[in-house]
Amino acid sequence: LVYCYRKPKTKRAKRFLEKREPKLKENTKNAMLIKGGNANSTVTEVLKDIYAVKKPFAVLYKRKNITRPFEDQTSLEFFSKKSDCSLFMFGSHNKKRPNNLIIGRMFDYHVLDMIELGVEKFVSLKDIKNSKCPEGTKPMLIFAGDMFDVNEEYRRLKNLLIDFFRGPCVSSIRLAGLEYVLHFTAVDGKIYMRSYKVLLKKSGCKIPRIELEDMGPSLDLVMRRTHLASDDYYKQSLKQPKALKPKKKKNISHDVFGTTYGRIHMQKQDLAKLQTRKMKGLRKRPGEKSAEDGGVSPKKSKSA
Repeated sequence: LVYCYRKPKTKRAKRFLEKREPKLKENTKNAMLIKGGNANSTVTEVLKDIYAVKKPFAVLYKRKNITRPFEDQTSLEFFSKKSDCSLFMFGSHNKKRPNNLIIGRMFDYHVLDMIELGVEKFVSLKDIKNSKCPEGTKPMLIFAGDMFDVNEEYRRLKNLLIDFFRGPCVSSIRLAGLEYVLHFTAVDGKIYMRSYKVLLKKSGCKIPRIELEDMGPSLDLVMRRTHLASDDYYKQSLKQPKALKPKKKKNISHDVFGTTYGRIHMQKQDLAKLQTRKMKGLRKRPGEKSAEDGGVSPKKSKSA
C-alpha cells in the first residue's frame, strides 16, 4: 500500500488511493523508462523506441537522473512509488559499459530482478520506412535458443522480458489483431531482438498466407551484470490470494489427454428386482411362481 497512513481530504484523493490498493486481479503493469546522467544519443533513441512499443502502459522520464541502480536502488524505488510502475528500464553510457541498458521489475516497490544488457547494434523505428502497428497493440512473443531453457540467468531474462512486453490480459483474440511479433534469439552469448509486422495475404483458402515485415526497433544485446532475487523472495512474489485459487472438486480426475472423469457413489442395488422390458416370453408361469414361493399350487376343483 502507498501512503495508506494518510487520510484523504478530498474525493479525488480517495479515488487515487483506492486505485493503488491491492486487488485480486491487478492492473496491467506499467514501465518507467529513465535516462542516466551520462546517456548518449543511442541510449536515448532506444528508450524512445521502447516507449513507443510499450505505450500507453509506460512513462518516459525526459530529464537525466544521476543514479546507479546496482549500487543504490533508493531512487528507483522512489520513482516506482511516484509513478506506480512495477517495471523499469534504465539507460546509461560510460567508457567501461558503453550503451548500457538495465531492465528490471519491482515487488512491493522493492527491486526484485535486474539484468544489465549492452547494446552492440541498434536500428531505430525511424530508420525502417515501413508501416507501423497502431499504439497499444499486444505483441506476440517468440523465444528461440537453448540458452533460454538451460541457463538460469537466461531463463530469468526470458521471464523478465515476457513480463515487460506482454501487455494487458485479454479474454478473446481475433485473427486481425495478431499483427505484431517480438522475436528474441539467444545464440553465441548474444541476444537478438527483432520486431515484425504480420501481413495477412490472400492464399485461395480460409487460412491466409502470413508474411513478416521488418518494422523496428532491432537490437543486438549482450548480457553483462545480473541482480537476481533469492529463491525465497522470488517464491514470495509468485504467491496468489486464496480467492483466486480454483476450488478442488471431489471425485473428479483428468487423464494425460485432458479428458475429465467423474466418480459417482451409489447404494448397492438388488439386480433381481430390476425392472426390465415387459415381454410375453419373459412372463413367469403359475408353476414357476409357486415354486419360488415354496409351496404347491392347489388344483382347481371341477364344478359338478
